[in-house]
Amino acid sequence: MKRLCIFDLDGTLVNSIEDLSDSVNIVLERYGFPLHEIEEYKHFVGDGTLKLIERALPEQARIPDTIEKLHGEFSEEYRRRAVMKTRPYSGITEVIKILKERGVILAVASNKPDRFSRYIVDELFEKDSFDMIRGKTDGVPAKPKPDIILGIMKAWGVSAEDTCLVGDSDVDVMTAHNAGIECIGCSWGFRGRQELESAGADFIADDPLKIADYI
Repeated sequence: MKRLCIFDLDGTLVNSIEDLSDSVNIVLERYGFPLHEIEEYKHFVGDGTLKLIERALPEQARIPDTIEKLHGEFSEEYRRRAVMKTRPYSGITEVIKILKERGVILAVASNKPDRFSRYIVDELFEKDSFDMIRGKTDGVPAKPKPDIILGIMKAWGVSAEDTCLVGDSDVDVMTAHNAGIECIGCSWGFRGRQELESAGADFIADDPLKIADYI
């Protein structure tokens, strides 16, 4: 049994795509840029909110000043909307309870800014559901670099052999393998089974309760 289970946030624990897409589209519309459908946003997310804004902009508008300006306005919109439509996926709270009862250390590691990651978890999950929450912070490389994962492992004194990462995208699979740990892919997330298989996920769960079976 694994001692430490680290979860990605968006597309793994929570379905946040509508709040993200609404927040970006509001800002794009404000400046007359083309808007995008939810399905497009599923491929824009995963590498942090700056990259989200960059991908949502037309190619000719992807200059640092424009990205930075729109990112600031997006952050204000998202602060108001972060849990407006976002909810945990069906079965997620149950599997968290099962793993906690087994004594597994549970953590969250996201490329979403740390303040948003903590806020969403605090609002949508019971207190103390997770032992550690880590979003994107200055000075720590984003996934697929393994730094955030290695930092969590070090904080709890858990070896790679006893740790796994649960995520919905190729970024999560690469992150896990870069950290020397196994990855459980979540087929219910934003990217789907095919991407997870192609990336080399060690196991793919079609239902959250399958996570508990694997661990």
